[in-house]
Amino acid sequence: MTTLRLGGPADRVVTASSADEVVDAVRTADDAGEPVLVLGGGSNVVVADEGFRGTVVRIASTGLDVTPRGDGSVLLTVEAGEDWDDVVAATVARGLGGLECLSGIPGRTGATPVQNVGAYGVEVADLLVDVDLYDRRTRAVRTRVPAADLGLGYRTSTLKNRDDAVVLRVRFALPGGADSAPLRYPELARALGAEPGGRVPAAVARDAVLGLRRSKAMVLDAGDHDTWSAGSFFTNPVVDAADVPDGPATDGMPRWPAASDRVKLSAAWLIQHAGFGRGHAGPGGRVALSGRHVLALTNRGPGTTEDLLSLAAEVRGGVADRFGVVLHPEPVLVGCRLP
Repeated sequence: MTTLRLGGPADRVVTASSADEVVDAVRTADDAGEPVLVLGGGSNVVVADEGFRGTVVRIASTGLDVTPRGDGSVLLTVEAGEDWDDVVAATVARGLGGLECLSGIPGRTGATPVQNVGAYGVEVADLLVDVDLYDRRTRAVRTRVPAADLGLGYRTSTLKNRDDAVVLRVRFALPGGADSAPLRYPELARALGAEPGGRVPAAVARDAVLGLRRSKAMVLDAGDHDTWSAGSFFTNPVVDAADVPDGPATDGMPRWPAASDRVKLSAAWLIQHAGFGRGHAGPGGRVALSGRHVLALTNRGPGTTEDLLSLAAEVRGGVADRFGVVLHPEPVLVGCRLP
């Protein structure tokens, strides 16, 4: 049930095919005093080898609606269980740009605001209008919770690392035209032969994004162990300007301005320059860094969650020793933690 193909069994699994079924399943487990794990595509989660002692509610609700708005934009309403890349593909096929840079990201739509999913210069916060939530504390459905109330930040929100609010439905505002979002990411602009800040047809941008992601083993392929991952395992660290590593070892280190006079660093660069190359093997070779992208920790087939976390700890420790920067995991850790 996870893209890593790791983690022990759950006591019980309930598949919920509508928002009402999601609410009913969670309420039933709560009434029984059982722990609940809400699971979508399993693409951003690491589950302990011991599994989950409780009920897993798998979100499988479907539905997508496009409503024109008076200013020429459209309101895109999506049920939480829709496959995210299918949603992106559907909007592009309808001649709607805005989401194309988020192509190829695995998982379900309900998870996108939780993580504030982002890639290639676009993030969910740029387009999110509001969400519908089930509040486990009040046992009530909250509709139209504004994006401004969700604390959306770099790969985070107020919904992350908590289990009392379940996303049922998500709404986005798309510009209404067939052009892509402005090309803010230099690598993507180069791949398209376009100027940074320019636009191209959304379908063209989507194809380019998928090509770049495949080159980094970031598009799921059951036959390719390099894609048996949770995507980028570490977020790019954001540090105070005074804490940016300095010295000859940092020549050429990428850095970008962040909010509040802070600086964002490249986790991939730090990992590589701390001595961890592509394909670096963890315990027994059962897990390894991807052969195409050092930010992805992969299961080579016989791996365990303990193996994966051991490799993650090795990488994190090496970066801290070399540069004094502590990396933080991006996936949600269920019943486990970095040693």
